[in-house]
Amino acid sequence: MMSEHDNMLEMSLKSGKVTIRLRPDLAPLAVARLKELSGKGFYDGVKFHRVIEGFMAQGGDPTGTGSGGSDLPDLKAEFTQAAKFERGTIGMARTMNPDSANSQFFIMFEPAPSLDGQYTIVGEVTSGMEHVDQIKRGGGASGMVTDPDIIVSMRPVSSST
Repeated sequence: MMSEHDNMLEMSLKSGKVTIRLRPDLAPLAVARLKELSGKGFYDGVKFHRVIEGFMAQGGDPTGTGSGGSDLPDLKAEFTQAAKFERGTIGMARTMNPDSANSQFFIMFEPAPSLDGQYTIVGEVTSGMEHVDQIKRGGGASGMVTDPDIIVSMRPVSSST
């Protein structure tokens, strides 16, 4: 039997823990991918390589460049109008190709209606947003970060806890 914990992730940042509620109702493929990768420790030590003040923090690329991903195939787009990009929303990063999401994700600092229906919404931060707010910001239009903060660890929340 599935419990509410089956779609929760816990991400540790240097300033504290962030709890994420995944949305399989919106993006079952992306949710399965984040659960699989985080369960393997894929995100541990991975940088927030692109962080733009007032917009979002992007991580999940093991190369730290913004062009890497996991060795799993890219995901089909799961765009929706049933949810919006608000503060704390987690979206799947992609290239110009809608079906190119893989392991990278971003967490919104502020609402961004321009992203609604254009990117896959995979979940939202339910607690610890104050820690997300402390992620080191990048510079320039790209938001690339020098000496970026990392995801200390990210794991599925076990239903036995």
